[in-house]
Amino acid sequence: MPKESGSESLGSGARPRKVLLAACGTRGDVQPFLALAVALRRHGHHPLLAAPFAYASDAAAYGVEFAAIDDGPTRILDEPATRGIVDDGLTGVRGGVAAARTVARLKHLLIAPLRDVAAIAHDHGDLAAVVHSAAFPAQYVADMLDVPAVVVALQPGWIPSGSFPCRLVPLPRVPRLLNRSTYALVTAAQRSREVERWRTSELGLAPRRHGARRWLRDPGGGRRPVLQPFSRHITPVDPAWGGAVRTTGFWYLPARPDWTPPRELARFLDEGPPPVYIGFGSMAGTHAHRNNALVTEAVRLTRVRAVVATGWGGIGAATDGSGSSSPDILTIEQAPHDWLFPRTAAIVHHGGAGTVGAALSAGRPQVLCPHMGDQTHWAARMRALGVAPAPLTARTLTAHGLAEAITAAVKDRHLRHRAGEIAPLVRAENGVDAAVNSLALHLT
Repeated sequence: MPKESGSESLGSGARPRKVLLAACGTRGDVQPFLALAVALRRHGHHPLLAAPFAYASDAAAYGVEFAAIDDGPTRILDEPATRGIVDDGLTGVRGGVAAARTVARLKHLLIAPLRDVAAIAHDHGDLAAVVHSAAFPAQYVADMLDVPAVVVALQPGWIPSGSFPCRLVPLPRVPRLLNRSTYALVTAAQRSREVERWRTSELGLAPRRHGARRWLRDPGGGRRPVLQPFSRHITPVDPAWGGAVRTTGFWYLPARPDWTPPRELARFLDEGPPPVYIGFGSMAGTHAHRNNALVTEAVRLTRVRAVVATGWGGIGAATDGSGSSSPDILTIEQAPHDWLFPRTAAIVHHGGAGTVGAALSAGRPQVLCPHMGDQTHWAARMRALGVAPAPLTARTLTAHGLAEAITAAVKDRHLRHRAGEIAPLVRAENGVDAAVNSLALHLT
């Protein structure tokens, strides 16, 4: 992965600026902002990361100034209803109703962290910009301060296009003429009475006539700049977006400077051939024990070694079925992808954008088990690029199906060759540095 250490000059005429990075959600939502903060520091700027307290230790390890915000939207991920949504994959009437209820709750729960971001911005002052994710409407804090807001679209599908449909949810094939209409769900996600009351009554901003439809416009009607932290080599971009939307490449975060591999992990890697990595990140449904048994059986059938990452609990601790640990499986909570993935033979994962980027950079074949949202898009793209066999939907996953896919990923020379071809392309983009250079154009 691109080197992230050291320091770089701001360039002629440039001066250090203070930038507020506002992030809320799971590790996949926050880690790209930490990667951007590390790069901003390296370029001589002063980033301030506002995120849930769980990420304070990470920020400190990288020397990034940190301010904690409420993590209400994250807490509901452990609730049974939310875990059920992960299991159902937002499919069917039941899944749609549950998803709608959860989105409504999330809109309410966003107010506390947004208030925290506004207070942090007020206390620190002299900010040159506010950078935030598309799902976390902190652009109104920038409007309050009269500084630029830079939107980070972590997934494809936030920016409307007539060239392809919205990628945030699985959709049936639609005529090209209807592509733009599929982005109505983005407008719906941005429509919130709670947020509107907050921005008018607490931030003192004027009411918006067409608020939800104009979330990518600043108060003067100009287009807000958008950064997309994924690769143009991997997923389509629309030339009609013009210069306002920059698809930079993936934002890689190096392992923490104070991180060393646990002794058990280092020993396991040294004791045999490269293992298969298996992990579903923050996709914590209600089937951890089922996934435990399923993964263990798939590993037995394929006769591979495996490092299984439990993450947020989507996979339980794997055993051989008798209650004792299988000698071919090492269970960990997590490990830095940039360190672990190059040491594996293949990577089995849920299809989150960050994990996709790390797997591509490592140059290893993948097996994708999409659960929901944009993960289905990434799974289809990896198959189309020739770095993964056909994806396996998480809710219908079986041990035999997973075993067949792992066997293909490990033994198919074409998959290995294509993964090796694409790796240098995504690494050469230096996405996070490209993002800093693009962001610098908008600093006040």
